[in-house]
Amino acid sequence: MRPTSLFALLLATAAPAALAQVPETAAPPSETAPIPVKPEPRPETPAPEQPEPEPAPEAQTAPPASDAPVASAAELQPVADPHEQRLVNGAPLHNPNVAVHVVQKKRFADEGRHELTLYPAVAQVNGRFTEHVGTAFHYTYHLQENFGLQVSSIYNWYSNESPFNLELIDKVREQAQAASALLLVWGAQAGVEVTPLYGKFAFYDNHLLQFSLVLSGGAGIGSTRVLIRPDVVNEVDGEQRTVPARFGATGSKFLGSVGGGFRVQFGDSMALRLEMRNLVYTARVDRVDGCNLTDFQKLEDGRGSGTDFSQLGLSGSCQYQRFDGVDPKTKKNYREDIVLGKDLVGNPSSDVLNNLNFYAGFSFLF
Repeated sequence: MRPTSLFALLLATAAPAALAQVPETAAPPSETAPIPVKPEPRPETPAPEQPEPEPAPEAQTAPPASDAPVASAAELQPVADPHEQRLVNGAPLHNPNVAVHVVQKKRFADEGRHELTLYPAVAQVNGRFTEHVGTAFHYTYHLQENFGLQVSSIYNWYSNESPFNLELIDKVREQAQAASALLLVWGAQAGVEVTPLYGKFAFYDNHLLQFSLVLSGGAGIGSTRVLIRPDVVNEVDGEQRTVPARFGATGSKFLGSVGGGFRVQFGDSMALRLEMRNLVYTARVDRVDGCNLTDFQKLEDGRGSGTDFSQLGLSGSCQYQRFDGVDPKTKKNYREDIVLGKDLVGNPSSDVLNNLNFYAGFSFLF
């Protein structure tokens, strides 16, 4: 019994060592074991790209010492993109440190040239109590490209009170104050003209025209007149005849103007001008044809007594001949206008008138 137990103990201790030296062999598959299935391959997920390490900033060398002030970091910004330094017609347009201003040259220069402008038709556009239509002529010397000296003149070949004011006279025997209805006959001024803006535009796709915005101002004198009586109808030799309106001169007044418009240049020497100008003139009616209130009182007394007007001791400026005699065509007695003239200067009136005109004309440059 004891030898058998000893043999079993030796066999138990030797079995693990023998098993360690013998290589393992795959056990035969069992009939009841499940059949292994090969797993389907899964698409490989690409690994995320790692960001490239930023290049180390280059060592900045100290700028050479100079007397010029060093620009601050807010003024000079580094340009990271090399495309921003790409030159477009010689200028880095994408560089935030560069500001480019482009001013295209005018096709035709004005500096040192003379310009003569004729305005065949100048019409008042703000007529309330007055109406004016005339012709103007301007001379401009372009001292610089955008600045010139100008001399201007205007003659109103038609100047009359407006239909509204004439209707008041005819229906209700009322009219605007003489100063508010003062008429401008002619004017002459000296001033300046500036051209703050110019450009070009295509005309019918085949022609390139040059235009300019012009602003002007000036001062001078103007001759004025006032309506004494409107047109009247008289019966002469059994016929109805119209007696034309009677106007009286009221002397020279201060005249100023401001305006603006466009000048379109067709070539080197021709241009078209369209402008608006406001003619401002002082208006005071205290004399008509040079006669004041005292003169009209003497004329009225002389008319009643039949005294010769030359013997009345009138002022030197009074043109009494305009209130004496008879019109040979209409048989109108001019002495009847003495009362009307007296009424105009009986209550002297004053005003400042704004005569807004539209100018359309053409120029010649040389």
